[in-house]
Amino acid sequence: MADDADLDFAYLTTTGRTTGTPHHIEIWFAMQGQTVYLLAGGADRADWVRNLMVSPVVTLEIGARKRTTRARIVEAGTDEEALARRSLLEKYSPRSTDDLTGWSRTALPVAVDWPA
Repeated sequence: MADDADLDFAYLTTTGRTTGTPHHIEIWFAMQGQTVYLLAGGADRADWVRNLMVSPVVTLEIGARKRTTRARIVEAGTDEEALARRSLLEKYSPRSTDDLTGWSRTALPVAVDWPA
């Protein structure tokens, strides 16, 4: 079985900020220790980001593992921001025919707790 960190996609469920209903997306991810990083191409305009800003409790599925946990926006200008951007760029650049450097520089990094 492949290491979960090597899988192509994770599945994130947020709670709708106005409806309270679950919203489920497929998303690229990178794992670093006990944190999973995501990048929102739509930045804080992405619905899933707007949802977690209101309710940071999310469900994340990676492979066969599914956890209810917490998500947060990564603080701009920090070492963690650089780590999130670099981790996703390094993971997905070899898999994509697109140039992902612009995306990795402008997308909004989000961190999700993923304790061992």
